[in-house]
Amino acid sequence: MRILISGASIAGPVLAYWLARQGFSVTVVEQAPAPRKTGGHAVDLFRPAMDISEKMGVLARIEERTTGTRRLALVPEGGRPVRVDLAKVFGAASDRHAEIMRDDLSEIYYEASRDDAEYLFGDSITAIAPDGAVRFEQAAPRRFDVIVGADGLHSTVRRLVFGAESGFTVGTGAYLAVLTLPAATGIDGELRIHVGVGRTAGMYSARHLGEARALFLFRSRHPLDYHHRDVPRQKELLRAAFTGVDPEVRRWLDALDDTDAFYFDSITQLRMDTWSRGRVTLVGDAGYCPGPAVGGSTSLAVVGAYVLAGELARAGGDPDRAFPAYERAMAEHVRGSHAVGRSAAKTLIPTSRLGVRGLAQGTRLLAALPPSLGRAFLRLTTKSARVHNVMTVADYPAPPGQRVDA
Repeated sequence: MRILISGASIAGPVLAYWLARQGFSVTVVEQAPAPRKTGGHAVDLFRPAMDISEKMGVLARIEERTTGTRRLALVPEGGRPVRVDLAKVFGAASDRHAEIMRDDLSEIYYEASRDDAEYLFGDSITAIAPDGAVRFEQAAPRRFDVIVGADGLHSTVRRLVFGAESGFTVGTGAYLAVLTLPAATGIDGELRIHVGVGRTAGMYSARHLGEARALFLFRSRHPLDYHHRDVPRQKELLRAAFTGVDPEVRRWLDALDDTDAFYFDSITQLRMDTWSRGRVTLVGDAGYCPGPAVGGSTSLAVVGAYVLAGELARAGGDPDRAFPAYERAMAEHVRGSHAVGRSAAKTLIPTSRLGVRGLAQGTRLLAALPPSLGRAFLRLTTKSARVHNVMTVADYPAPPGQRVDA
């Protein structure tokens, strides 16, 4: 049985690994010309995704590549820094956690799956027929039994099969930007965040990178006018949102003129009544993005890929049986992640001076409490801790020495 996956970032390679393990013939098509190795931005893996990674035999490599961020320094605009041990924060969010650069994680998953799946880099899907016939920009047409969109918030597969992105997205009114900075001194293991009304800026590094990342979150009362590939316009909007900031943040923004490593997008949630149609389904941000940087989307993508592969195996590759089971298994996880995303966006980007003061005071309290009390405090006050710790998935054993009909 032939399965096509569009996208080789996180969900795509994880899905390819588990489908190949279950005996399916897998092809992955990726628009980028090669696996990305620029580092990307930091993402979190929580307990369920860590467990799945351990089953894949890649947990040691993930732990070797963690960013090494240990401290948070929160600076309210016009105030003094408050420092806290991040072990308290991560320990409350999940009893098993790793922070890793996105491209490092993608590379690890790709290398785990590349020997058992066909990868087509530098290509993309242009048409999908109901009978599974697929056209590509470069490769010759082929027919597949199942097609999976694992190609992110701006999914080509979703657009071709379900329609325009605007029909499924719900904006939070917030935006995210990430840019690469030269290696900074004095920030080893520290995440430094400046927080003001309607905007937050942070800077961090990773212990194995010779460079740093600056992260910008901000709100806009009205939707911003830009195309997701129009980088000059995105940089213009970012500068406008952070006028009059602390000199340290201004120095971070100065790097906009010198870096090509830049990411900008709205913090948007994707809400669909179903992620499947015919022989096509969606996984990760392509189907149920909870919001970049706020909703645990990386862990959700890993879990979704594992569950989809398992349900396809249980159903013998029959999408009419597998897809509804996949959606039922993931529904509660998706609802919880969406709720976390909405809550986190409000907390991370305060809408008032009172919100800024509350975030700073909460950080001071967390810093003052003993570790055990700090973790208990966060478990009581954060939705993310409850959502990530209760997310459970079934065990899908591979059929011994058996391949599903090719």
